[in-house]
Parts: sequence; C-alpha cells; structure tokens
Amino acid sequence: MTRFIDTRDLARLIETIGLARLLQQLAQRIEDDFKRWPMFDKAPRLASHSKIGVIELMPASDGRLYGFKYVNGHPSNGLKGLPTVMAFGALATVDTGYPLLLSELTLATALRTAATSAMAARPLASPDSRCMALIGCGAQAEFQALAFHHLLGIDQLRIFDIDENAMNKLRRNLGDTPGLDIVTCADTCQAVSGADIVTTVTADKAYATILTPDMLEPGMHLNALGGDCPGKTELHAEVLRQARIFVEYEPQTRIEGDIQQLPPDHPVTELWKVLTGAEPGRRKDDEITVFDSVGFAIEDFSTLCLIHDLAERLGLGQHIQLVPELEDPKNLFSLSRNRQRTAAA
Repeated sequence: MTRFIDTRDLARLIETIGLARLLQQLAQRIEDDFKRWPMFDKAPRLASHSKIGVIELMPASDGRLYGFKYVNGHPSNGLKGLPTVMAFGALATVDTGYPLLLSELTLATALRTAATSAMAARPLASPDSRCMALIGCGAQAEFQALAFHHLLGIDQLRIFDIDENAMNKLRRNLGDTPGLDIVTCADTCQAVSGADIVTTVTADKAYATILTPDMLEPGMHLNALGGDCPGKTELHAEVLRQARIFVEYEPQTRIEGDIQQLPPDHPVTELWKVLTGAEPGRRKDDEITVFDSVGFAIEDFSTLCLIHDLAERLGLGQHIQLVPELEDPKNLFSLSRNRQRTAAA
C-alpha cells in the first residue's frame, strides 16, 4: 500500500516535530544529498509555460529511489483565491517502480525552499550575519525568515513589499517570535541598507530589477529566489556582474534564473561543489555573493524522503491502494470483472 500525506497530515508533522527542528532536519537532508550529487540522475525540469503561469514536472533519482514533483506558478492566482504555488509529489522504489509515498508538497515546498536558502547561506554569507532584508512578503516569506533566524542566527528582519497587507500579514504571523526584531521599511532601498543578507522572493512573471547596483554593500549575500522561469528576473544584470554567483543545477539556471540575462559563458559555481569542498564559498569579507536559486528536483527528492521517513516513524497519513493488488499480476482484467459482478448483484 502507498502512504498518502495530505496538507493536514503535514501540518500535524510540523506540530509534532516543531518547525525549527524540521527546518534543521530538512536542511541537513538536502545538504547530505547535494554532497552525493554525482550519484543522482539529473535533468532540468519539464515546464509548460503560458502567458499567465507555468506548470512543471521535476524528477530525480539516486538509483535506489525515484521522486518527482508536480508544481505550478501562477502569480495572479491570489485574485482567484488560490495559492500562487501548488504542488504534490511521489516517491517510488527504482527496483520495482512501486509508489511508496504520495504527498502534498505545497507547504513542503515552502519549507524546502527556506531550508535550501539557509543551507546555501552558511558557506556563502558572512558568518557574523545578523540582519536580513526580505523583499517580498508573500507565501514564502515567513518560512525564509524563520529558516534564517533558527539556522543562521538572524535577529533583525527588515521587510518591504509593494502590498502593505502582505507586510502586515508577516508581522501578525511572526511578531511574537522570540529574538527576532521586525522592521517595516518604506522601500527596497531602505530595507537593504545595512543588511548582511538580502532575500528577494517576489512573484511577478516579468523582467524586474528589484535590486540595482547602487544598493549593493561590501560583503552582502544575495539570496535571489523570485527569478525562477524564462522572462522572470529580480536582479539588475550589473548586480550579477559584480558578484560571485552560485547555482543549483547550471543547465536549468541558465534558462530560468537571473543569470539568463548574462552571456552563457559567464562563470558560475554549482553549490554542491562548495558543500563537498571542491570549490570555495565566500573567499573574503567584502565579497558579494549571489545564490541564484530556482529550485531543483533533488531538493524535492530530499523532502519526499524525509516526509516518508518521519511519517512512517510517527504513523502519520493513511494507506491507499494507488496501484492494483492482484492475486495474479497478469490478470488486471479481473478487477473490471469483479466490479461488474458486484454491480450485477
């Protein structure tokens, strides 16, 4: 039988484990999988683009398990009462193809994105970073804030969004977080001034310049999340030229990330090489670093594996018959015959 985890099950898992602890476990699982990067079957995600959004499939396999995620990105969904991003995924064994897990991944994607951001910032940001600017206060914002607070020790959060209601929402959700001072700013310039880390997580599907070169300060780490499909960016091209750039999977990021603005031979470093020690992370105090993150399937693979392991241990979710159980595996037709006999009776 296949274990099924819906949104309520995942919410119970978070409540049981604790959000901070779950982010830590998820960041560690993703880092461990990145360190065995060469073992994975990898490919850019398969994307179906429209004028108003994108629907994507993201597969990955380590030769033992296979996972995939279905995910959309529709910036106008909020006007329809729907999340901008919705996702689900599955985990199966490679030796039989049997599905072990079918899981919600909307909430889980927010968790894995935040965990990946914090994991990447450890070797890329200044180790004494305490102040983060957060540009964009939508569905991802609180998760990013808490991941950097709990995993990196960020204690001041400077926020800005063109939607004042989004900023008020974040303050309501996180205003009582111990040790986290939240400062509401009038614009992006004010928010990033003096920040050690700048996280951009905006949703418009457009070429945008959220950060411009005049906003840069020596030693900044830029965690750029919103530029994640063709024609969608957040950083001015000159910002990228002044920084060392780190990516997840270069063939995918060249198409979808902020670096789509740069020539195809502009140097970037894949993050797994930093995590394994093959390449250096931050090299000097005044260096500007950019994590041009678009999200990669191995992160979702890690997330599905962790959800499966924790759900098994905690007894969460339910078992469903997603694929047939047959006395004779060659007699699939018997299922339809049994149904016909039941109906006739």
